[in-house]
Amino acid sequence: MNIKTIPKTIIIVPAYNEEASIATTLTSLMELSNQIDRLEICVVNDGSTDRTKEIIDTFDIVSLHLPQNLGIGGAVQTGYKYAYNHGYEIAVQFDADGQHNVHDLLELIEPIIKEEEDMVIGSRFLKKTDYKGSKTRRIGIYYFYIVLKLLTKKRFTDPTSGYRAINRKVITLFAHHYPKDYPEPEVLMHLNRKNMRIKEVTANMHARLGGESSITPMKSIYYFGKVTLSILMQSIVKE
Repeated sequence: MNIKTIPKTIIIVPAYNEEASIATTLTSLMELSNQIDRLEICVVNDGSTDRTKEIIDTFDIVSLHLPQNLGIGGAVQTGYKYAYNHGYEIAVQFDADGQHNVHDLLELIEPIIKEEEDMVIGSRFLKKTDYKGSKTRRIGIYYFYIVLKLLTKKRFTDPTSGYRAINRKVITLFAHHYPKDYPEPEVLMHLNRKNMRIKEVTANMHARLGGESSITPMKSIYYFGKVTLSILMQSIVKE
């Protein structure tokens, strides 16, 4: 693929209190964007209370600073609204904490450029990678893998991955409706019901460079129940 000919593409980076990792993440993304025409970076600062805003403002990128914390769903949807309003054809969700590998990005967007898929997910489990996650996190990923497989009859090996790319059609959907809490598994069910084409590609992910995950053990219990209920409701309610 000629990387100089990609459609107008935006990388959306939701960030909340990521002062330890945001500079490294944005530096790697800037190196890529300097090599590729029509590739832009948008950081959505989700009401951070540390030095995240100060660090973001030192980079020549699009920066959207939310006055209060909306959570991952609200922050990501803010990015999708920006993408929708500014005519982007592809949007890529990319974590601020250094877990995602920038070198996988072109493989992520290639099936969308070829108009073969509507969403492409970077999976840690499609093939063996060096990813090492906690036992609790792996159990959660496998849980949603089973739930979605039972309801959709499709195999999403990494349903909680936040490394994903979407086309203009899905940008439009997400700009107008996007789940607030732990949205990644929910949107798979939503897009499947709309007969959207979804593919996984292998992505190599690392341990976060700093900070702490916003998903605490207590929040995990709440999210598991809430997201499961939402997925089940989507499976039985007619469009």
